This record gives sequence, C-alpha cells and structure tokens, in this order.
Amino acid sequence: MPVKIRLQRHGSKKRPFYFIVVADARAPRDGKFIQKIGTYNPVSDPAVIQIDRQKALEWLHKGAQPTDTVRKILSSKGVLYLKHLLRGVSLGLFDQAAAMEKFQAWFKEHEAAEAKKREENRRARFKQRSGGNYQRRPAAPRQREENEADAGAPAQGE
Repeated sequence: MPVKIRLQRHGSKKRPFYFIVVADARAPRDGKFIQKIGTYNPVSDPAVIQIDRQKALEWLHKGAQPTDTVRKILSSKGVLYLKHLLRGVSLGLFDQAAAMEKFQAWFKEHEAAEAKKREENRRARFKQRSGGNYQRRPAAPRQREENEADAGAPAQGE
C-alpha cells in the first residue's frame, strides 16, 4: 500500500485551509486518511503552519512520500533536515546529542529569520494602509500649551 503525506482541503470557497494528512495514495484528496499530522493556512500572511514533527518524521522513516507542497512545508519546518541528521547518526558520522545540537542551532536561526520576515510584512501592511504617511504628527497647538502648563505646575500634594 503506497502511503503519501499530502494536503486535504477544507475551508470555504476562496478561503482554503488544509490538513496535512498521511493517506493511502489511492484514496481521494478529501477522503479517507490514516493520520492527521498538522494544519496549513495559506490565507494568512505569512502562512501559518502547525505540524507534529515527531509524527511526520516517523512516517517519513516508514517510507511515506510527501507531495511537492508538503515537501516544501516539511523542509521549512525542519523535518527533512532532522531526518537528514538522524540518517548521519545511524551511519555513525556523529552522535544523537550532536545532531540535536545542530538542529537546535538551525531552528533558532530559522525562527529569527521568520520573525524578521513577519515584522517586515507587518510594517509593509501598516505603510500601505497609511498611504506612506506614517510619521508621528506633532501635537495640536492647544495641546502643547496645556502640556507645557502641566509640566511647569507643581504636582498635587507638594
């Protein structure tokens, strides 16, 4: 029985939402599946991906073949890199602790890059909404006078 890791579409028209599932290759796209291992929401910016790394790794070791899109998702979440490192452990190139250390270093770097990308997207959306005029405007003259008067007056209770 050939097994695939693939996307199962949910959500309404023009608002896709996917489950990442392990299914028999002969089953229909939205039909019967063996196990659900995550979700993928491409509508949000950036796309939100939640995946159980251990289940995905377990199915890859059993021989399940990911589709092209799922392969990119697994790669972006580090599952394929972890599989690569564990293969090195099984060949005796390095030990389990060194593999996990390499993965943690990669994961920390990857998360920092993702956070930077999210921040840039947030700033670009804000700039687009404000029409490019996003600098802080000075306070109105009346407010400035009140603020200066408050600053010069002694605080109550003195």
